[in-house]
Amino acid sequence: MEPTLHPQARLVLDVMAAAGGPVLHESTPEEYRTFYDSRVAPPMWEMHEVRDLAAGGVPSRLYRPSAATNTGLLVYYHGGGWVIGNVETHDNVCRSLAARSGHAVLSVDYRLAPEHPFPAAAEDALCALRWAHENAAELGIDPGRIAVGGDSAGGNLAAIVSQQRPVPIVFQLLIYPATEMTMEQRSHEENKAGPILTREAMDWFIGHYMQPGSDKRDPLASPGFAPDSLLRGAPPAFIVTAEYDPLRDEGEAYGRRLIANGTPASIMRFNGLYHGFFGLLGLLDDTESAHVVAAAALAKALA
Repeated sequence: MEPTLHPQARLVLDVMAAAGGPVLHESTPEEYRTFYDSRVAPPMWEMHEVRDLAAGGVPSRLYRPSAATNTGLLVYYHGGGWVIGNVETHDNVCRSLAARSGHAVLSVDYRLAPEHPFPAAAEDALCALRWAHENAAELGIDPGRIAVGGDSAGGNLAAIVSQQRPVPIVFQLLIYPATEMTMEQRSHEENKAGPILTREAMDWFIGHYMQPGSDKRDPLASPGFAPDSLLRGAPPAFIVTAEYDPLRDEGEAYGRRLIANGTPASIMRFNGLYHGFFGLLGLLDDTESAHVVAAAALAKALA
């Protein structure tokens, strides 16, 4: 069935199609990274401070929206299927969340596959989080008010660190998170042709990240398969999904599992939209709405 897309979302697809570009699953990681990086938009929000640093050896970027030196902190993990993406591609997402919430954001440039396959990304995510907690004074943040978040593969990492909890975490912001590497949820079949994220693309991403023989149900890869013991006591969650996204059902199922294990979780589905919409700032009204609501939830948690 042809998806009933939001008119603005369809227009964005038409513009992207007219612009052209490589097909993800027919490209090498290097080829697609070059294309993906070329689409970075200029900064849309001014920050009091933007600083590149090494978070325990993991390249990261700090965004501080004001001169305040005792704010909360969102440790953010970018999307890109564990293969593409970096702090530059998600610069405006982090600027938006920092500006709208009034709290600092640390964007983590974790290692990418296939050069660094599973569990490298999860290891870097945990390392950077520990470092942020230990170096709160240097970052100008309160170590007792740290949240984690991310989109897609970054949502996967945020969910994983929220289960492992190497430091106290007060909130998790999961934007269409990948929570099950097995791709068995119904939305993977319903939305296998996309738009944007297809079954072939998911196979490409997971094939590069998960080495042959790796356990796709390992909680460090698939937080959706973690035992209940790792979900009990997890930080409150705000989960965003999109109607025409292969990851829709696994993200929503994960939210329901959190609730079943006593963790407050809000699940918000944006109908008529597809995977990646959270990054389309300035192009979709619903992207603006998603950022406003997500930043408000973050600000409340970090207050």
